[in-house]
Amino acid sequence: MMEGDLQSFEAHRPSMLAIAYRMLGSAAEAEDVVQEAWLRWQATEREVVRSERAFLSTVVTRLCLDRLKSARTIREQYVGPWLPEPVRTDSQVDPESISLAFLVLLESLSPVERAVYLLHEVFGYSHAEVAEMVGKEEATCRQILHRAREHIHARRPRFAPSKQAHERLVTGFMSACVSGDLEGLQRLLAEDVTSWADGGGRVRGAALKPVRGPDAVARLFLGLMKKAPAGITPELADVNGWPALVLRLNGVVFDVISFETDGERIHAIRSVINPEKLTRI
Repeated sequence: MMEGDLQSFEAHRPSMLAIAYRMLGSAAEAEDVVQEAWLRWQATEREVVRSERAFLSTVVTRLCLDRLKSARTIREQYVGPWLPEPVRTDSQVDPESISLAFLVLLESLSPVERAVYLLHEVFGYSHAEVAEMVGKEEATCRQILHRAREHIHARRPRFAPSKQAHERLVTGFMSACVSGDLEGLQRLLAEDVTSWADGGGRVRGAALKPVRGPDAVARLFLGLMKKAPAGITPELADVNGWPALVLRLNGVVFDVISFETDGERIHAIRSVINPEKLTRI
């Protein structure tokens, strides 16, 4: 292996991880895919590679498509709601395309629709490049993209106009929970608010179905606060592009709560408490 091969690969690692994470909703699986791409890269004659970026993105996309074939069966057997694995982010990421709400929406697309939409709309590949990456005719890919766009636009998550507006709602939510202020908490929640909890069957007491409505959601979280053990410390952190609550018990992360807001009300709350999904937080 030439040193230049490693340097070339490492230069494209961030974009490969970005594609794989959005495709799979799992940072752990994304890293596995990129490692597998490295093995393919080592075994490839450089003379046949016209564009390193396009070649590596193609390898990663096709590896993700293979994984998603088996992932659908696994997720159908998952105990309770399945949510993507949360990741810490910085100001460099696009907060909308990496938000937990958007990743959940991508789950409702077929694997090929997801790939075509992400590669063109998020990563800026041309129609011809996308067609080559997914191994389909360009005209077919345009039709797939059209369907995916319609689906996304019809169900697009709400986003606050600024992170500051979003953060005010998150801190208000935490304050109301800590003080036991039921009415104050209800005022922060939209009429259509829904709460999901991903315990993966590993956490006792995790809700197995979504909880809907401001009264039910507010009472749910106040009830959880009353039952919470001593020693919990909340932390505000950028998770999947937006301020979220990271809860620690004796220094160990046990819950990451992400919010979907419009800057005025909270419309969705997604709690990831499956310990397998919290190792990177």
